[in-house]
Amino acid sequence: MDKIRVLMVDDHALFREGLAGIIASQTDMEVVGEAGDGLEACVKAQELKPDLILMDVQMPGMDGLTAVRQIKEALPETAVVMLTVRDDDDKLFEALKNGAQGYLLKEIRSQDMLAMLRGVMRGEAALSPALAGRVLTEFRRLSRRGFVKADDDCGLTEREQQVLLKVSEGATDKEIAESLTISLNTVKTHIRNILSKLQVSSRREAAKVAKSKGLV
Repeated sequence: MDKIRVLMVDDHALFREGLAGIIASQTDMEVVGEAGDGLEACVKAQELKPDLILMDVQMPGMDGLTAVRQIKEALPETAVVMLTVRDDDDKLFEALKNGAQGYLLKEIRSQDMLAMLRGVMRGEAALSPALAGRVLTEFRRLSRRGFVKADDDCGLTEREQQVLLKVSEGATDKEIAESLTISLNTVKTHIRNILSKLQVSSRREAAKVAKSKGLV
């Protein structure tokens, strides 16, 4: 069984070292790299293509919230979990909006964190019960105000819109990969996400919906 390949991103070396020790002691995980800020994280993510990134929120230079958005656009299959010392609703919601699969406070016990990280790799969200409750509360609040509905872009990321434009032009997966300088597997992942977000079952339907909504 392949180990979960983890990239750790935090501007405090001592914290990274401690977390690396915890991760390395697990039989199903391994640390493949470390980064000290968001920009380095983006570079290391492209280079190493980890399965999972543990990302600090507050860092000098490029922060974790900006980094997670850029990483998810380039590597949608990589899971990102934010780690922070601050219990901040605005940053929680921004992180989730930018593509993070989890948001954990650094006060969490190591065994609870490891269990949640394994859950993320199964497609689950890594949120403490308290944070999950606040996400639901915010969702209900927005729903009552009538804000929970599709945006003009249907929730598509900038990269997904680029892929959708190529699809509408009749480009093949290989042609899209070459045009956008991304891998074939990444193209396929983007297309699956596009079909899901547009609630259609084929590329032709996606192109039709995109044109009707003015997305391309």
